[in-house]
Amino acid sequence: MASKILIIEDDRIMRENTAELLELSGYEVEVAENGKLGVQKAESFAPDLIVCDIMMPELDGYGVFYILSKNPETAATPFIFLSAKAEKADLRKGMSLGADDYLTKPYDDMDLLNAVESRLKKFNIVKKEFSQNVAGVQEFMQEAKDLSAIKDLAEENKTYSYKIKEFIFREGDIANFLFFVEEGQVKTYKLNADGKELIMETFGSGDFIGYKALLEDRPYSEYASTLEETCVYKIPKADFLQLIFNNRDVSARFLKMVSHNLSEKEEQLIQLAYDSVKKRIAHQIKQLAHKSSNYSFEMSRGDLAKIVGTSKETLVRTLTSLKEDGIIDSDGHSIEIKDQKKLDQMLMWS
Repeated sequence: MASKILIIEDDRIMRENTAELLELSGYEVEVAENGKLGVQKAESFAPDLIVCDIMMPELDGYGVFYILSKNPETAATPFIFLSAKAEKADLRKGMSLGADDYLTKPYDDMDLLNAVESRLKKFNIVKKEFSQNVAGVQEFMQEAKDLSAIKDLAEENKTYSYKIKEFIFREGDIANFLFFVEEGQVKTYKLNADGKELIMETFGSGDFIGYKALLEDRPYSEYASTLEETCVYKIPKADFLQLIFNNRDVSARFLKMVSHNLSEKEEQLIQLAYDSVKKRIAHQIKQLAHKSSNYSFEMSRGDLAKIVGTSKETLVRTLTSLKEDGIIDSDGHSIEIKDQKKLDQMLMWS
């Protein structure tokens, strides 16, 4: 099946020429003449890749990207910006928002085709179906490791056997692993004041356990024990966090695996992951800013992303959100806390 590409371009000649080039190259193409219509077609056409001009009526390319990045259905779709401008500031803005590539008009046909092919190869990890078993998880992790952004995944993650009624983890244990049930059954539960079990959830073959504690960076808040003889595959916390935060293509596909492709659960998991990284970034900003008398500091986005343990694109989106909430101010090089009370409330309740 041909990959689907959406072209959002207000210049009719450029739009038609680009569409013809991509159709001749074997792609299925849909077009939109402005940003507002482009957002609508992105949601109905479900493209595998979007090529979008920046300067357009109705809604510019940056606005298109921002809206689509908030929608779980389009957030991971590769996005290539087109612009007649060649200024470095324009380039930086597009890439800092999290776009996958940037081409300056007029561009060479092969430059566009190479960019499209390269981005679609990376996007395949999002679309590919992996078996919901240990072999499928291992195959996914190997493909994730092959992407340039993720290089340090452990070579071996082991499967462990548990007898019936054996603990996998206890309430208060440090969360160091994501657990994948290969076969068997596991229950999670809490104990009430009388010592009676209050069962929270049961898990079977193909289910992941323990991701909430990892995302929230806290100890396990319940017990997990087996209901029968069970085999569990363990993924270390460091690997889990890399899969979630270091590459949006990998993250999108991994969240689908963890959520069993159930849209409601996937949206909850996306929000949990976003809240987790937002809280970590806010906490780091508070620590760095409080070392200064005026509650501000200077640091490159790349260095701050490394300290927090996330990708630069995720950091930039989160900083934009904090700025829109009136919590911080940022000019691209420095960050200043504008509302300490809001920041403390966010750290307390998020």
